[in-house]
Amino acid sequence: MVKVNFYELNSIQDNKLKFAVMMTKFNGQWIYVRHKDRNTWEIPGGHREESENINDTASRELFEETGATKFQLTPICIYSVEREENVNYTESFGQLFYSEVDTLDTVLHFEISEIKLFDDIPDNLTYPLIQPFLHKKVLEFLNKM
Repeated sequence: MVKVNFYELNSIQDNKLKFAVMMTKFNGQWIYVRHKDRNTWEIPGGHREESENINDTASRELFEETGATKFQLTPICIYSVEREENVNYTESFGQLFYSEVDTLDTVLHFEISEIKLFDDIPDNLTYPLIQPFLHKKVLEFLNKM
């Protein structure tokens, strides 16, 4: 079982935030990326490095995964993924961002083999039990603006 939970910004201790995920638009469309080792689509994001603050993680990962060189990042909320493993539950935390990209580098330098623009969330997702909830949360945020 997998469950996605949402929390207000700053309501979870910063050192518990392990991931940054960025729902990203470029020219009015959503950017999804394909990792070199997979044939599915995912939201740009990644692991926080040891001495990094979560906002720096988001900026670094956005560049590494999409080639974005000029962009705005807006923190949306903290999220967690709760998994049932045998009789134990584990919960890992990340921060969800919304980003609008103005400029993309034409060359991908890291682990991403392809980026693609979509009008809506694609069908072939790497994390189909998680990513639709993150996408929906960002849409709700944008509708309130």
